[in-house]
Amino acid sequence: MLVKREAEACLGKRPEEREIEELLDYGMVVIDKPKGPTTHQLADYVKGILKIAKCGHSGSLDPGVTGVVAIGLGRSTKVVHNLLKAGKEYVCIMHVHKPAEKGAVKKAVESFIGEIRQLPPVKSAVKRTERTRKIYGIKILEIQEQDVLFIVECEAGTYIRKLCHDIGRKLGVGAHMSELRRTRVGLLDESLAVSLQELADAYAFWKEGDSAEIKRVLMPMERAVEHLPKIYVLDSTVESLTHGATLNVPGISKLYEGIEKGDKVAVMTLKGELIMTGIAQMSSAEMMKKDKGAAARPDRVFMEAVKAARTQIDLTKNPQVI
Repeated sequence: MLVKREAEACLGKRPEEREIEELLDYGMVVIDKPKGPTTHQLADYVKGILKIAKCGHSGSLDPGVTGVVAIGLGRSTKVVHNLLKAGKEYVCIMHVHKPAEKGAVKKAVESFIGEIRQLPPVKSAVKRTERTRKIYGIKILEIQEQDVLFIVECEAGTYIRKLCHDIGRKLGVGAHMSELRRTRVGLLDESLAVSLQELADAYAFWKEGDSAEIKRVLMPMERAVEHLPKIYVLDSTVESLTHGATLNVPGISKLYEGIEKGDKVAVMTLKGELIMTGIAQMSSAEMMKKDKGAAARPDRVFMEAVKAARTQIDLTKNPQVI
């Protein structure tokens, strides 16, 4: 963290201090998707369980695939879209069509670490044009006869079914994906995931007066941008940003190092509330060095303008924080 200007955090409320009713409109939940429903159906189930008007998910999984799906609640529906391009982790069982030596299998699997070229499957939601994707790591956990259990960390948009097919071709014996589970989206892993039944029970307990479980399963929408580099702004800058203004250098309090021009960033209040996502117009070093200029242009604003403006007016009673 690089500190450009020390400031006291007075505006707003820390995300972890939000009431349950607020989280139902500015929160999210990580669901352990079972086999069967589509991701859209899963979001509809969550909407029905929590009795809210709107839900959105962080990226589709095939009906037969299980695992981590982040669901945005209420106004935070669009926040989870930031996870669409976040890295993913999967555990997969690949069935090799003919017996192959374990050493050959290991060598073939590891040859796909790094940049690969993929043509999306015929049944896919995107245009079938070859594209580059990055495999950050593959680790074989177990090989039993012709079944290979492995864990893969990869760039968003990587087709594991196609990866298994291509590994089989590399081996010269053919292979297919027989089972797949997503274990992580961005920084949200399966340790945070709950079943639909657990969510329904937590909601029922809350309505009966016990809020412990619902507080455990609902989380602030800010968790959906944990993987993004962050810029924290002065309280006096928040209101203009909620109206879609560009973040200029004088409004910055502190920021992550390593930001490069063109990077997507999360712009936060000093209490850690998400204001907007933006596109960096300078590197971290330039933001620290310069006294003026555009630091980040808005991509999407999430904080309500009226709410921020009202809080800002209240702060006139305590002018030293401005």
